[in-house]
Amino acid sequence: MGDSGATGALTRRRRATLAAGKGADLLPMNGRSAAVRQSSVTTDITRDNGQEKRNRSLETVRFKSKTEKEKRKNDIRERLSCHKTQESLLSSASGYNNYRGILNWCVVMLVLSNARLFLENLLSYGILVDPIQVISLFLNDSYSWPACLVIVSNMFILVALYTERQLSKGSFTELVGFLVHCINLAIMLTFPAAVVLLVPSMTPVGGAFVLGTYTILFLKLYSYKDVNMWCREQSTVKAKTLARSLSCPSAQHLNGGDRKVFYPGNLTIRDIYYFVSAPTLCYELNFPRSPNIRIGFLLRRLLEMLFFTQLLVALTQQWMIPIIQSSMKPLEDMDLSRMTERLLRLAVPNHLLWLMFFYVFFHSSMNFTAELLRFGDREFYKDWWNSETVTYFWQNWNIPVHKWCLRHFYRPLLRRGFSKMVSQSAVFFLSAFFHEYLVSVPLRMFRLWAFMGMMAQLPLAWFVGRFLRGNYSNAAVWMSLIIGQPFAILMYVHDYYVLHYRQEAT
Repeated sequence: MGDSGATGALTRRRRATLAAGKGADLLPMNGRSAAVRQSSVTTDITRDNGQEKRNRSLETVRFKSKTEKEKRKNDIRERLSCHKTQESLLSSASGYNNYRGILNWCVVMLVLSNARLFLENLLSYGILVDPIQVISLFLNDSYSWPACLVIVSNMFILVALYTERQLSKGSFTELVGFLVHCINLAIMLTFPAAVVLLVPSMTPVGGAFVLGTYTILFLKLYSYKDVNMWCREQSTVKAKTLARSLSCPSAQHLNGGDRKVFYPGNLTIRDIYYFVSAPTLCYELNFPRSPNIRIGFLLRRLLEMLFFTQLLVALTQQWMIPIIQSSMKPLEDMDLSRMTERLLRLAVPNHLLWLMFFYVFFHSSMNFTAELLRFGDREFYKDWWNSETVTYFWQNWNIPVHKWCLRHFYRPLLRRGFSKMVSQSAVFFLSAFFHEYLVSVPLRMFRLWAFMGMMAQLPLAWFVGRFLRGNYSNAAVWMSLIIGQPFAILMYVHDYYVLHYRQEAT
């Protein structure tokens, strides 16, 4: 028993000693292993970062080498092949549209060619410009018929106003008022024409000025008659605004604090003379008004009018008249080649003068008048130079006449059941009549060249609209303007020369 207890105690001491030794040995070993592991992790991270940097540097080197190889390959390819699928710049499929340099070149060539013609003209004819001579074109004797006829035109204005006042009061029936207006308008066209034809001292330029003035007044008074008639029709049904026109616009159309006018309050001398002076052919009870008069704008337009008018006269005397005079002999001999050459020589100065006239009349003079009268609607023309159809040109180069035809002639015909084609042809017929009226009566001869030229616009419009598109149709419109006008001028000048100067020589 004692031995067994001693043995058990010894065994327990050995186990405790072994356990203590084992624990003493394990603790330091565990501490060292954690540090080692931490240091090994740090070493691994550092090693990985270094490896990434080396990989990146290797990738950069590889990329550079690859890029250099691609460059060398591309250089080789470019040496071997330098073509790809693409369109020429002047082809419409290329999408290229910057032709500013070509436009500048055209302008330079145009200036140089006309400068040569100008110098050739001076060397051949000398200086022909004589501003004093222009005054004699209006008058051959001391009695100023154009001025007198313009003064007499006030009588027709007062007759129209008196007739409308009587209609508004019920003193005239609608039938009587219509007859009075028709007689007044008919005399407006026949009376000045009779004076121009019967008075020998009336020159062609003076006659054209008078007839142009009376034609404008005729269109204005016709519109005045129609709008007041529409107002009476609406007043009978207790309406304050017009449904078929803008003759009674709403209050937001009025600018500058102007008081709105209602029928028959518009039937005053001041109202009708404002309309007669305004740059429009369509009457309204309340015109849009600009807030004030811009003095700088007014002076610029005035200077343009003075400068371009004098330039028009000078170019006509120096450039146009010599060409026309030299064209008489080929026209008499019916030499087609020489006639064509003279026609082409006349086309450039005639077209240049027409463009200058357009700018002076439709931009400078109309804007000057509108600014002076504070007339708000300044749309006297649109982009007719981009016309791709003949119809678009005639609708946009003279907006006042187009509005009048649309409002007082074309739409009334449609409301009466006429087709669009018939109504459009009627508008061209009316325009052809007035063109011939303004040319043949002052020249005292009737050759119908202007009438046929206007009526020829109908088949030309059909041809261009059906067979041409884009730039080709725009070029066709320009060609009709450049060639058509000088051809008509040569025809009239030839007939006038044959009728007057050849008879005098005989």
